[in-house]
This record gives sequence, structure tokens and C-alpha cells, in this order.
Amino acid sequence: MKILVAEDEPQLSRVLVAAMTNAGYEVDPVFNGKDAVAKARQNTYDIIMLDIMMPVMDGITALKKIRESGDKTYILMLTAKAEVDDRVTGLDSGADDYLTKPFSLKELLARLRSKVRRDDTFTPKELAFGDVTLNVEDQELESKNSIRLNSKETQLMNYLLLNQNKQISVQEIFNHVWKNETDVEEGIVWVYISYLRQKLTSIQSQVRIEGDQETGFTLIK
Repeated sequence: MKILVAEDEPQLSRVLVAAMTNAGYEVDPVFNGKDAVAKARQNTYDIIMLDIMMPVMDGITALKKIRESGDKTYILMLTAKAEVDDRVTGLDSGADDYLTKPFSLKELLARLRSKVRRDDTFTPKELAFGDVTLNVEDQELESKNSIRLNSKETQLMNYLLLNQNKQISVQEIFNHVWKNETDVEEGIVWVYISYLRQKLTSIQSQVRIEGDQETGFTLIK
């Protein structure tokens, strides 16, 4: 699991990064909201952690900008006890949860493990981008007309839609869509990208998947 941590206190940032790295997570640290927004636009993350009080750009503003870009990544706000109004504003602005400082590393890691176990809970049942809509439950892709997808096509399209306009490597796609399978290789990604390209064409959508096996893939409109 890949996590973006925006925390301006250097010592706390180092502790968080060390704890999550030791737990097996890949962590990108930044120290202000502006850098968090830039990182979120460039890379794919499973969780974004935003401190509310940060220099250059505060966490609430960063949260709003990330959500305005169409990013649906799970976002956990880090707040001080006195920031009740900010917690409410954060949840209203699109945050999924918050953790109140001071918090224990055990609680943080437990939250992360819970997120992994309940991953499907936080995935929208319907995703839209440009002229395309994906109904996750019905496994149906719709534009000028509609077409049914199989389970892996739905998971792959879901992942691309959650990370629209971002370049995603073959390895990242493989680790998310085929993460629990040991009898397939990364080459399967190219096969399913080809299937989805054909289906986007068949429903007459302007949305397309750009890229190749070397550079990765990007869903654009």
C-alpha cells in the first residue's frame, strides 16, 4: 500500500514514515499542503494523510484542491484536539476520517490495517469521467451505449477511474488488480488494457487509455 503523508513537524514526520515503512507500506513524505497537492496529482496513492495546520497551504485547502481534481483517494486528516470546527469542515470537504493528535502509532497502524481489510467499502459504486460511467456493482461501462465487463476488467477500469489523468505503471496496476494471485505475470496487464480499449471504442466514448508497457498507462478524456 502506498501512502502520502503531509506533516510539517520534521520529528513527527520521521516517526510516522519509519513506523509505516517498518509495517511494510511505501511512504512519500511532504511538509506542506502545496507539495501534497502536487504529489497527489503526479502519483497514485491508497491513502493520503493531511495535517490540518501546515505552512504554504493548510490541510483543508489541500484537501479541497485534491477533491476538486477528481481524486477519490481515501484521505485521513490529522488534527489537534482544539480543531473541532476544522474536523467538521474537513469531513464536509471530502475527508474520509480523522485522527486526533496526540495519537499512538499502534492506533494509526490499526487504522491502516482496517483500511486494507475494508478496501471495497471506500470504493464508490459508480464512477464517472468525461463521457464514461462505470457501474461497479453491475460491471457495466456506459457512454453512447453500454457494455458489460468481466470482473478483472471492472477492477482495472475502477482503478484507472480512481486515478484519472495520472500515469500508472504496469507494476502498480498489477499489484492492485492481481495482488492476491500468484499464477499470473505482469504481462496480463497489457492484455486487459487492450480489452478495455476495445470496449471504450465499442461504446463510442471519447475517453481513452494512453501509454504502453514501458511508460505506464493514463486514462484521459
